[in-house]
Amino acid sequence: MKAMILAAGLGTRLRPLTNTVSKPMVPMAGRPCMEHIVSLLRKHGYTDIIANLHYLPEQIKGYFGDGSRFGVKLSYSLEEELLGTAGGLKKVQDFFGNESFLVISGDALTDIDLSEFLSFHKATGGLASLALKEVTDPSRFGVVLKNEAGLITAFQEKPAREEAISNLANTGIYLFEPAIFSYIPPQTFYDFARDVFPRLLADGKRMPGYETNRYWCDVGNLETYRESQAAILTGAVQAEIPAALSCAGGIFLGGGVKLSKEADVTGPCYIGNGCVIEEGACITGPAVLGPGLLLRRDAMVTNSIFWGGGEIGAAARVADSIIGYGVSIPAGAKVAGEVRESLATPGFVVAAAAREK
Repeated sequence: MKAMILAAGLGTRLRPLTNTVSKPMVPMAGRPCMEHIVSLLRKHGYTDIIANLHYLPEQIKGYFGDGSRFGVKLSYSLEEELLGTAGGLKKVQDFFGNESFLVISGDALTDIDLSEFLSFHKATGGLASLALKEVTDPSRFGVVLKNEAGLITAFQEKPAREEAISNLANTGIYLFEPAIFSYIPPQTFYDFARDVFPRLLADGKRMPGYETNRYWCDVGNLETYRESQAAILTGAVQAEIPAALSCAGGIFLGGGVKLSKEADVTGPCYIGNGCVIEEGACITGPAVLGPGLLLRRDAMVTNSIFWGGGEIGAAARVADSIIGYGVSIPAGAKVAGEVRESLATPGFVVAAAAREK
C-alpha cells in the first residue's frame, strides 16, 4: 500500500519552537512527530511512502533518509513554492498506481485504525473517504455534516460554536481512488477542503465519512502540543516511547540516564538519553526532559517540556513551560508559563545529518 505524508507546512502556530525545526520534526516524547506517523503507517501495511517538503526539508530527509531504518521505503517531493494539500498530491501523481491510497498529515498525533478505515473505504465505494473525529470545540476545526447514509453533504471551516453544523472534525486523513487526480489542476495551489471536496459535492460524488473513536490531535498550537505529549505519557494514545527502562507510575527512562536516588520523580514523565538528574532535584509530571539535559541539585520541574541539551541550574524552578534545545536556566531562576526558542539545532537532527554523510 502507498501513502503520502503531508510535511510541507511552515508550522507558524508553533513558533517560536518551529523557528529552527520543521513542524513534523518537533519532538514528541523522545521522537519527532512524523516518526509516530511513519510507525503507524508501517503497522498497517503502508510501507511505500512519499512526503512533500518545503520548510527546512534537509532536517526531514536527514533524519528519515530512505526510510529503511524505520521499515519503510520513503521518497520525497520538494516544493519550492507551497502547492497546498491537494496541489502537493497532484505533483506526485505518478507515484501512485491504480489502487486506493492514503493521505495523512505528518504533524498530527493519532493511533487511528488505518486498516479498519481502508475496509470502510472499500465497502462504501466512495471516490474519497474522510476520517472524522467527534470534538468538543468545533470552532478549532473544519467540520462536516453527514446524512443518514453516512455520506458527507456539507463542509464548514472553523465555525463559531453556536453556528457549527456538527461536531465532527475533518482529521485530514483521507483515502482516495486514483480518479481524484482529475479534480486537481496541475502546478496550482489547491486545497482539499476549500477546493476539491466542494467540487466533489457539486458533482454528486460519494464521500463517506468514517468516524474514529481512536485518539487524534492536530498538533496545531502550543496548547495541543502540550496535550499530545501528555497523551503519549499517559497511554491515551498508542505510541512508542523510546525508553530503555519503564518504571512504575508512568516514568520512562532513556539510555544512559543518571538518576540520583535522592531525586524525587513523579510521573508521568520521560527522561531522555544521557540526562543527569542530581540529588534533591524534583520532577513532577507530565514532563518531558529531552536528551542530554542536566538537572542540577534541588532544581524543580513541573508540567514542562524540555527539548534537551541544556542545563537547569541549582534550585531553579520551571513550571508550565516549553524550553527549546540548548537553552539553560540559571541557578535560582523562576520560569513559569514561558516558551523559549532553541539556541541550537536539536541534537537528534544533528546526529541524523551526520549519519547520512
